[in-house]
Amino acid sequence: MKKIIFIAIAITVLNNANAQSTEKWSLRKCVDYAMKNNISVKLADVQARIAALQFKQAKLYQLPSANFSTNIGPSFGRSLDLSTNGYTNLASLSQNYNLQGGIEIFNWGKLKNSAAAAEYNLKAALTDIEKTANDVALSVATYYLQILSANQQIGITKVQIQQTKNNLDATRKRVDAGALPELNALEFESQLAADSTNLVAAETNYNQALLSMKGLLNLDAAKPFDVDIPNVETIPLESLIDLQPESVYQLALENQSNIKSNRLRIKSGEKNILANKSGLYPSITGSYALSTGYIDYLTNTGFSKTAYFTQLNTNFRQNLGVGISVPIFNNGSNRINYEQSKLNLQNTKVNEEQIEQKLKLDIYTAYSNAVSALQKFNASKKQVEVAQKAFDFATKRYDVGLLNTLDLITNQNNLLRAKTQNLADQYDYVFKMKLLEFYRGQGLKL
Repeated sequence: MKKIIFIAIAITVLNNANAQSTEKWSLRKCVDYAMKNNISVKLADVQARIAALQFKQAKLYQLPSANFSTNIGPSFGRSLDLSTNGYTNLASLSQNYNLQGGIEIFNWGKLKNSAAAAEYNLKAALTDIEKTANDVALSVATYYLQILSANQQIGITKVQIQQTKNNLDATRKRVDAGALPELNALEFESQLAADSTNLVAAETNYNQALLSMKGLLNLDAAKPFDVDIPNVETIPLESLIDLQPESVYQLALENQSNIKSNRLRIKSGEKNILANKSGLYPSITGSYALSTGYIDYLTNTGFSKTAYFTQLNTNFRQNLGVGISVPIFNNGSNRINYEQSKLNLQNTKVNEEQIEQKLKLDIYTAYSNAVSALQKFNASKKQVEVAQKAFDFATKRYDVGLLNTLDLITNQNNLLRAKTQNLADQYDYVFKMKLLEFYRGQGLKL
């Protein structure tokens, strides 16, 4: 028993020492840090960067292309003499320059619609970052409340220990005076050991909640970390009357990121259909080419050393062209792409319906849970009042010798359980209300 008490005191002392040297993190600081450093948020940011590159590429496809090339090297055997347009067997040294490219003149809006689809995808990806950040923020709030609850549990357990110590001291004096048997003191010592074990468990739960928060924040597990502990009574809560589920749902349709993201993807799907449909029709393209070259032949006296820039100027050629491409048969790829894009849009619209249905169900469930949590909290509060009166009455009877030790301990444990349950119900109610506020678009605040 003494060993258990020593461990409990040691943990408490260490936690107090760490608390004095560690900066306290508020919920706002935890949320802000998580939104920048959480792994899921970072992954969403990478996807948005990829979408930004795809949008940039789609816009650049609308511009004319240009490709430059040059090559230089000797030639042997029969070849065409550019200066005489006749054939020669002389070895030569030549260099050619080419600049060529093209542009889509008319393609039924394919490139324009593709760029618009990519832009909507980019906006959706950016909204996905917001959605992921909001989900992380909600998880941060959940862990934060767990930390607060665990801390309050430590406080309740310490009060329980102090009460048991006081009873033990008072009983020990009466035992030493011969007014009570030794058994009474031993029963309180046994209860003190149980209370100390409960303190160790409460401290462990608190530390585990801190570790869970550090994992969510992507902090080093070995780094000192603690949170600011506000009084649960001071946490601001909206009235349930102002959080009626239908009104919350209508607001959520406008502010929830997953709704906005899916709507943007619907617009992207509509543009993709237009872009793929254009592949079924002829397109008109323009092309250009600029080229020139230099060639010199090896004679008995060496290279003829014809003026380099004179040849480049003389051999300069320009070509312009307009082409029409008519899709006749290409294994059905254009038609299949078009039909698939329509199915993709249909799938996105069905997904929107599913998201909205789930959102409505979640909000109505959250409201029902909040009402139930409030009722449980009020009931357990009443239970604490009754248990406190029972314990006070039992203490008075014990002091005058009308109640045995086990009955007093039973009343004390009943009070502890009532307080513990009331605390759990209170934090459960706070979380349920914060969830409704989150759906309403009010953010998270404690």
